Amino acid sequence: MTRFIAPLLFGLIGAGILVWLGIWQMQRLEWKQGVLAEIEARISGDPEPLPVMISPEEQRYQPVELSGEILPGEVRVLVSQKQIGAGYRIVSPFRTEDDRLILLDRGFTRDEFKDTPRRIGPAEVQGNLHWPDDRNSATPENDVAANIWFARDIGAMAEELGTEPLLVIARATDPKDPEIDPLPVDTSGIPNDHLQYAITWFSLAVVWLIMTAYYIARQRKTGET
Repeated sequence: MTRFIAPLLFGLIGAGILVWLGIWQMQRLEWKQGVLAEIEARISGDPEPLPVMISPEEQRYQPVELSGEILPGEVRVLVSQKQIGAGYRIVSPFRTEDDRLILLDRGFTRDEFKDTPRRIGPAEVQGNLHWPDDRNSATPENDVAANIWFARDIGAMAEELGTEPLLVIARATDPKDPEIDPLPVDTSGIPNDHLQYAITWFSLAVVWLIMTAYYIARQRKTGET
């Protein structure tokens, strides 16, 4: 029997580590769900005035209501929508009633409407401040000359449209442009894979125990013969 102690301990310790990793992922899941709930509450909270001093970490997702006018000019950011295909986010300059010029992400338009004249002029906007992180190592450089952007680089967009480096993503615009569908901020793009990770670790623990039992059974059978 003593020859089975080492593989048995190896199996139990290995399974215990895997179970611990699964429990840790479940704890991370609970933490992440709390973070997402806070973000959702922030997104749908009461509107606040546009900040004078910009602090992205503190002001991210801040709800705002704007009165003013959408000005001519736009930046088109290439995106894709499920069941629709390729299209563009339309980012326009917006002049607030207190004469501030900011960026307004109006939403998504299909590729066939990219050159359609947009509605400009007086508008009421409900939306959220955001500092999107669209760029990674594989993101191409923006083709400013052709007005094809691959990331919402706030500084570059503000320079192109002559605004402050402050972006509001519209939830609703009144009056609405019929060819633009708002793409409001939400938590769907924030990864939360902890449950899948936990299931993986727990499954590996079960497999580890099965393989340990199989190994011991084979060793026992070999010893008997």
